[in-house]
Formats: sequence, C-alpha cells, structure tokens
Amino acid sequence: MRTRYRTTIWSSGLAAALVAVILVSASIGPVPIDLPVVAMASLNAIGIPTAASVSIETAPLAGLAVPVPDLAIGYTYPFSFSVPATSELIVREIRLPRIVLGAVVGFALGTAGAVMQGFFRNPMADPSIIGVSTGAAVGAVATIALPLTIPFGLQTAAFVGAVVTAFAVYLIATSDGRTPVATLLLAGVAVQTFLGAVVSFLLLQSGESLREAVYWLMGHLSATGWDEVEVTLPVVAVLFVTLVPFARDLNVLMLGEEDAQTLGIPVEWTKRVLLAVSSVMTAAAVAVAGVIGFVGLIVPHVMRLLVGPDHRILLPTSALAGATFLVATDTLARSGGQELPVGIITAALGAPFFLFLLVRREVHEL
Repeated sequence: MRTRYRTTIWSSGLAAALVAVILVSASIGPVPIDLPVVAMASLNAIGIPTAASVSIETAPLAGLAVPVPDLAIGYTYPFSFSVPATSELIVREIRLPRIVLGAVVGFALGTAGAVMQGFFRNPMADPSIIGVSTGAAVGAVATIALPLTIPFGLQTAAFVGAVVTAFAVYLIATSDGRTPVATLLLAGVAVQTFLGAVVSFLLLQSGESLREAVYWLMGHLSATGWDEVEVTLPVVAVLFVTLVPFARDLNVLMLGEEDAQTLGIPVEWTKRVLLAVSSVMTAAAVAVAGVIGFVGLIVPHVMRLLVGPDHRILLPTSALAGATFLVATDTLARSGGQELPVGIITAALGAPFFLFLLVRREVHEL
C-alpha cells in the first residue's frame, strides 16, 4: 500500500509538472501567446479516436511499387473553446505536435534508461548501451547518403536498423539459451564500435547531404507533425504497459540471477522481455528524433536518488521526468536566436550534472 501511495504521489506531481512545462513551452516562440489562450487551444486539440479505416497505398522500393497498408483514424474533439484563429493555428498545428512528440520521446528514453540501468546493475547504462542508437544511425544515414528508396523513408530505416542491431547483439551474446549480462554488454560495445565506423564511412559518402546527416545525428524535434505522434505514441504506450508488470521481477533481478531463480523468477525469459521491449521503445524514439543523449542516463539516475531503487515507483517517475526534461530542453533549444538540435542542449546540461554527481559520490553501483 505504501508503494502504491508513493507511486501515485510522485507520478501525480510529475504529471502536473509535465502539463505545466507543455503549456509554458507552447506559449514561447516568435509569436508569444498568453497561457490561458494556450490552455484553451491545447484542450481544443485533444481528440478521442472514434473511427479507423485501412486502405492500401503504394510505396516505391527498389524501383517497384510495393503495396502497404495505410491506417486512417477519425477523431472526435470534445472541447471547442473560442480562441483567435491565428493563435489556435500556431499552438495546435505548429508547436503542440513538436512538444507532444518531445514528451513521448522523453517518456520512452526515461523508461528504457531505468530498465537498462536495472538490467545491467550499472548507473552508466543507458538505452543505447547495446547499440540501438548506432544501429538507427546506420539506417538513417544510409538513407540520406545513398540513393535508397525505402517505404516511409528515413524513420523506417532508422527503426529497422535499431531493432536489427538489438536482436543481433542478443543473438551474439546468447549461448545454450542463456544470455550473460557481461557478454551482452561486451557484444553491445563491439557492435556499437563497428557500426560507428559504418556511420563514419557513410558520412564520407554523403556529399551534399552531409549537413542533413549530421543534423539528424545530433538529435532534433524540428519539422515534426501529428503524423509522427500518431505513430510513436501508441507504440510507446503499449510497450510501457508491457513493462510495468515486470517491475517487481526487475527488482529481484538486481539481487543477482541465482537469487532471482531461487525466488521463482524465470530469469532468461524475463531478461528477453526487458531487453526486447526497452530496445524497441528506444528504437521508436530514435527513429523520429535522432540520437538524443543523456536523457536515458541522467533522468533515471536522478529519480533513483529521489524515489529509491524500487522499479514499481522508478519506471513511471523516470518516464514522466524524462518527458518533462526533454520538453523543457527542446524549448530552450528553439528559444535562442538560432534553433539548435535538442541533443546539443541535453548533452550540455547532462554531462556537467553527471560530473557533479560524480564529485558528490552520488554515482555508485546499483
């Protein structure tokens, strides 16, 4: 009961902070908008899915027209506040899609970071520790640098690259049905290093596309719309719901695999689920936002210092804190004279803060 109460209190507080940051962020820009107007326009943008239809479209692949399903969702909008048309257009169609996508990406990275740090029992672990982000980078940069035509473009290539890399690392590290954590970590480092070389080679071949490729690698949320949110949000939500029941098992795994097996935890099955779900969640985030560092490293570590190591509390709080942190940093990234990739801001803030924790001896084994 006490755990449930603490989870509710912390999650409610962080959810309120997230809403506040979203509203403030949506009010900031070249055209400042008053907070009450932002709040009403944001409520007008809330849609409830009420219908769905699937049609078959064609997408080019290697010179061929490949049939692919296209899902169209119909929404009902329960709110209709009177808002100036210009303000509603700016908030609803320009700022909110970017802000909501930032919240979804931060939510995913915060969650995956908490899982990976518990999985590896290492505070230096982050969502990309087994090469997921580097695999996504290979797919994305290959699409930019090479004359490739892929259905749904860069985001599909990045997602596929990330997922394939994660499962390749898993297969390399698995022997006789067991996946030692140390072997998995070493395999991830080796594959990540190799794929880093591939990315460097592709950058050399990118020619006039070099700027676009480097910009993607820095991590950004610019030029996003509701389409990206519609694809990413359901994936992240379903994966998070899948992870929540494994919070207790993750707590037990931190005691050691032998102790967990003795206590009745199916260790190898649990490790597979945790690894697969967190990897796919990271892949979904990286595919739409590029490589954004330090969110999955710093946020779960700070939340562990605040709420403790119990993943029943740590998973939701890390997710909400990650969403809040990324929305705030992206607001900072786009508020200056020149818009910066948000990955620069997260690294600039995250690295000194992590060094501060090191000096304070707040970084320790889990």
